[in-house]
Amino acid sequence: MASAVVATYSIVACDLDAGQWGVAVQSKFLAVGSVVPWAEPHVGAIATQSYANPRYGPDGLALLREGLSAEEVVKRLTDADEGRAQRQLGVVDGQGRPATYTGEGCHAWAGGRTGDGYAAQGNILVSAATVDGLADTFERTAGRPLALRLMDCLDAAQAAGGDSRGQQSASLLVVQKDGGYASLSDVLVDLRVDDHERPLEELRRIHGLHHALFGSTPKDEWVDVDPELAAELSERLAGLGFEGELAETLPRWAGGENLEERVDGVERLDPVVLEALRNA
Repeated sequence: MASAVVATYSIVACDLDAGQWGVAVQSKFLAVGSVVPWAEPHVGAIATQSYANPRYGPDGLALLREGLSAEEVVKRLTDADEGRAQRQLGVVDGQGRPATYTGEGCHAWAGGRTGDGYAAQGNILVSAATVDGLADTFERTAGRPLALRLMDCLDAAQAAGGDSRGQQSASLLVVQKDGGYASLSDVLVDLRVDDHERPLEELRRIHGLHHALFGSTPKDEWVDVDPELAAELSERLAGLGFEGELAETLPRWAGGENLEERVDGVERLDPVVLEALRNA
């Protein structure tokens, strides 16, 4: 069976109240997001790394769908794999139960740690402090959105030493039933930095873009469009080449900027749209 050397650190976690499962990972490895993270809403999430067995992803999700616990999935996958001594695996199931596995042949430092709703693991690390950074940060950030918690975990792990070989790529995957684009996808966030000197900083940057384009602002935080603001909006849109009635020009401009999901009439305005127009 083909395998890839994915020496890295990752955290697999869930937020049961929000109905979200996710994986965050960083590595000195090209396009780590193409190998390590797997997740399905109300089923679970998986990270497969070290001399990674990519089949652990789909096969593990299939076992979770059958109702096996995270511990049972790890045992089933590794028992059937002759290369298990060099594998590393993290799993959180649909009930938030975690499991982590590090084969005895993984390169030092290698190991993992589990807690309520998460499994953190890494190999070829500077020290155990990297995994502790993942775990401790997840435990102390309860209540924040899962995607932000996972990025905080990566940052803390890197600050604690990270991958002993350095940085190259990072990935963030979060799933939620009907939580993705236009409520027609289960993929809430799927962001990858394939090759970058500072992948965690770049992951933060593109997550900010993702939130601006696909996030939502509570309606009670929207801005009332009074005559003065309406005049400003019309003037700014005209300066960008959008002449005509505000009710027609604003959604047309927003569509060109991929902000159409944040426009709902012209009586009230999402502040993200307002900021984007003022910065255009």
